Amino acid sequence: MMTDETPELPFDARIAAAIHYLVEHREDQPELADVAHAAGLAPHHFQRLFTRWVGVSPKKFLQYMTLGAAKERLAASASVLDAALDSGLSGPGRLHDLFVTINAATPGEFKARGAGMEFRYGFHPSPFGESMITVTERGVAGVSFAGRKSRAELLAEQQNGWDAARWTEDPAAAKPYLSCIFPDAETPSAEPLSVFLRGTQFQLLVWEALLRIPPGALVSYGQLAAHLGRPNSARAVGTACGSNLVGLLIPCHRVIRETGVVTGYRWGPEKKRAILAWEAARAA
Repeated sequence: MMTDETPELPFDARIAAAIHYLVEHREDQPELADVAHAAGLAPHHFQRLFTRWVGVSPKKFLQYMTLGAAKERLAASASVLDAALDSGLSGPGRLHDLFVTINAATPGEFKARGAGMEFRYGFHPSPFGESMITVTERGVAGVSFAGRKSRAELLAEQQNGWDAARWTEDPAAAKPYLSCIFPDAETPSAEPLSVFLRGTQFQLLVWEALLRIPPGALVSYGQLAAHLGRPNSARAVGTACGSNLVGLLIPCHRVIRETGVVTGYRWGPEKKRAILAWEAARAA
């Protein structure tokens, strides 16, 4: 039964269902009524709710998912990226407009595979379907998305490399981070976040560079490799992006092929398209 009631959670299954429907049927250019039906809401209420949480209408959201739009954003981002990526890539400290701070695992923690550490995680709704949020005392250690992968697979993915740590399912510990990770369009979060990352020096360099790509902008694997001073390392950059376990906060989704084609995302190209359209809408 369709209702005009505001959902208790901002990013509930209805908005996620609508975004998923738009991604899957983007080439068909579905009508508002069709998308509203997929979300289980009356069209007029759905339009208002979708615009509130995504930032634009469903029709406008569709426009951001076309190949042509991706190519245009890739070209338009070049000058912005020259300034952003050249502004001290090796420097420590806060990035991404003081929003995200990288807290890298020490060599000892890396070697001990998390012995003596505790990771808490929970499964929560998001605009891109169910998400798994993993946190530690050092910061957010994981943001991953279900869909192609089961909960057990997401957990195993996050535990890889930290198998000696203590893992506790604790949705209450992860829930406070949701409004920072998935802010609505009307009240963007200004709360800084620390992310706890385990990676090689090259991976950390790539992930830090990703944080300097402004929301709504795009860069190719080759462009990013060139800015890192390794123009022949586009494949290695792609591998580093694929190794990122903190989705959205470490924005590996902002790297695409030079052709504008959206591929190569740990949680599936559909999720990547949805996130890119969501960011482009909010940036615009």
